[in-house]
Amino acid sequence: MCGIAGFFTQGSTRPQLQEATDTMVHRGPDAGGYFYEDCGIGLGHRRLSIIDLSEGAHQPMYSADERYAMVYNGEVYNFQELRNKLPGHNWKTHGDSEVVLELFVRYGAESFAWLNGMFAVAIFDKHSQLLTIARDPVGIKPLYYYYDGKSFSFSSELKSIKQLYPNLAINREAIPYFLHLAYIPVPLTIYKDVYKFPSGHYLEVSLNDGAPKLSEMRAFWQVSQHIKAETISDEAQAKKQLNDILFGAVERQLISDVPSGTFLSGGIDSSAVTAIASKVSSTKIKTFSIAVVDGKVNEAPYAAAIAKYLGTEHYELPIHQKDILDMVPELLGVYDEPFGDTSAFPTMLVSKLAREHVTVALSGDGGDEQFYGYGTYTWAQRLQNPMLRALRKPLYAASRMAPDYYKKAGRMLGYEKDSILKSHIYGQDYFHTNELKSLLTFNGYSFDALNRDVESIRPLSAREKQSFWDMVYYLQDDLLVKVDRASMKYSLETRVPLLDLEVLKFSLNLHESLKEKNGERKYLLKQVLYDLVPAQYFDRPKWGFGIALDKALQNELRPLVEQYLTKAVIEKHNIVHAREALALKDRFYKGENSSYFRLWLLTVLHWWLEENGK
Repeated sequence: MCGIAGFFTQGSTRPQLQEATDTMVHRGPDAGGYFYEDCGIGLGHRRLSIIDLSEGAHQPMYSADERYAMVYNGEVYNFQELRNKLPGHNWKTHGDSEVVLELFVRYGAESFAWLNGMFAVAIFDKHSQLLTIARDPVGIKPLYYYYDGKSFSFSSELKSIKQLYPNLAINREAIPYFLHLAYIPVPLTIYKDVYKFPSGHYLEVSLNDGAPKLSEMRAFWQVSQHIKAETISDEAQAKKQLNDILFGAVERQLISDVPSGTFLSGGIDSSAVTAIASKVSSTKIKTFSIAVVDGKVNEAPYAAAIAKYLGTEHYELPIHQKDILDMVPELLGVYDEPFGDTSAFPTMLVSKLAREHVTVALSGDGGDEQFYGYGTYTWAQRLQNPMLRALRKPLYAASRMAPDYYKKAGRMLGYEKDSILKSHIYGQDYFHTNELKSLLTFNGYSFDALNRDVESIRPLSAREKQSFWDMVYYLQDDLLVKVDRASMKYSLETRVPLLDLEVLKFSLNLHESLKEKNGERKYLLKQVLYDLVPAQYFDRPKWGFGIALDKALQNELRPLVEQYLTKAVIEKHNIVHAREALALKDRFYKGENSSYFRLWLLTVLHWWLEENGK
């Protein structure tokens, strides 16, 4: 896990490269390196040493023929078997970076599809003066780029690009998406001319008459390419396959030359990863959880019981809600653009705890999206019912006049049109399209492209479409962003075995009757887990990993709301109509509790604009 940055722009300087790269010392405190040539190419790297701790593995790394220079952030877990594609090569290191580079030297961009792992990479060919950039298939590792026709740069975090271009303009086009989703989806960012690099793609950059010229984005891995015509429906066969795939994924991702452990919340996904890790590891696994002692639900005792059963070396951090809320002022500096997921705060705290003992932690992210862990998949199916579709508009209208509990439930029925249904189902607590029409001071945006179905060789059910949408957007642009920034703030590498490509290819083709069976979500994953940890350890409702945001906005966070959601601040930035925003604020403080997340999003947006806007 590292941080990379660079540019391909005439007139750029080596000091600029170093300054931009060094904004990410937290991503790589162990070493820094820089490659620069007068043509305007610069590659910068901050290293967090994980595999092959020697100086020979420092970056930028140069190919054996010295023609190519590379900066690379990530881990490729099948690198040892990929060495077989280069028989006779004289390897200088025993890590994955050199394998990634030399595969590219031999096979070109074709090699990216062979890499099972998480990565963002930039490789420069000194002879042809061609820069190639790529990002892993799922989007686990972050990558941004800036392009305005005259300049090109890239980085693991927005702060490096802001260092190079301090006068970036606000991208108003991204704001409706933030208010609709609580994050900004690929390819948008909060800045004009700055983009999120799409997962599973690569891009080539050259200079043409002194200006950077970009090729089209080329896909080397897409979800649609791995959906098969037939699904796996035999339960015994599927369970054995999943068991074997999961054991292989966890074992691969435990490879490290530094101490490693797992996050353990006590839920299905983190427990499955931890249970398998405890079976395949040659040393006792370290596990980490936080105990919110005054929270609505404290799952730490469940995590501790599972850790005891598995015999892990367990670490628990007792905290109070106040400790979580004390992290709130750090939100903007960590995420660099408006970001609404409040589970970022406890994720920071458990990452800080883990970093005191290990350098690598395995998390359980990805299980809900692949195995139907969310209630949204039930809603996706329910909203296809012809009777409910016929009655949904009058039911929605009635819910708006009902007590607050029914307003919240009724919001699911209030979608404007079928073409935006997936993002509507996901964002039930956020701003709907009809609400944005009266809230925003501008129009011209559309969520239709965001809601396009994943291409498939077989007909997909409504639940599958919703699940695949989550994999493409929610997972990449919310959950993985959350974990990456929260953990890298403390120089902790987080790995996600449930997003191993073999797991992902299996889940894409698992019959949905084995994802949810007789109302039991994540059915097949649970069957694998229950062979390792008895089912009674999980006999409880599912809870999220967040904070009691509604209560916090009423109390500890109210000063933040009062500071940034005023008539003067709102009218200064002219993004939303003050009367609409202030009316929502007033309704919340008069008892409309269902409005709390929309109030939070408006507060975060104007907080960010005040700190960064022009």
